[in-house]
Amino acid sequence: MAERSKGSVSLEGESVILVPYMESHVPKYHSWMQNPSLLEATGSEPLTVEQEYHMQLSWSQDPNKETFIVLDKDLVVGDFLHGQPHVEAMVGDVNIFMNELDNPHMAEIEIMIAEPMSRGKGLGKESVLMMIAFAIEKLRINIFRVKIGESNGASLNLFKKLGFVQTSYSNIFKEVTLELQITPPKNEEMLGVMGTVIKHT
Repeated sequence: MAERSKGSVSLEGESVILVPYMESHVPKYHSWMQNPSLLEATGSEPLTVEQEYHMQLSWSQDPNKETFIVLDKDLVVGDFLHGQPHVEAMVGDVNIFMNELDNPHMAEIEIMIAEPMSRGKGLGKESVLMMIAFAIEKLRINIFRVKIGESNGASLNLFKKLGFVQTSYSNIFKEVTLELQITPPKNEEMLGVMGTVIKHT
């Protein structure tokens, strides 16, 4: 696997660009996370802006986490420049966590499209596909897991359409766990997706 430094990669798809979560993104990200419905959907606790800056720094340094900010290409002002935050086009984020010590090839994935005007455009689906393809190629992940509140029908439908299947349900947290195993045919499909995105390193 080629050496790669965190925060050095952006991925450009048809409708979205995934860029590293930068310090410049924090104020807008923090404003999103004042929304109670987003906090509930993401299972997050409200943070102060100072705590959010600390979180961004820790995420950027954590070898077991990859975080990208989702940019809506329709909102990018001027030409996209790798290494620039393009805060004006921020609409959400996509993450993977590699915390399974007994299976380093498993990762949990999360997607959030925070801007209401950018929902229903397929941006979440494209972002998830790009993140999965990236994780397969660069991180050698072959099992993806997602945990979604049972009331979040949009996210449940999205991941089921992508081939995730339910593996468990928590009565305590009212949460559904779904998984996607990367079989050889699925691997070829995802690497095809990766071939369609522009990788900036």
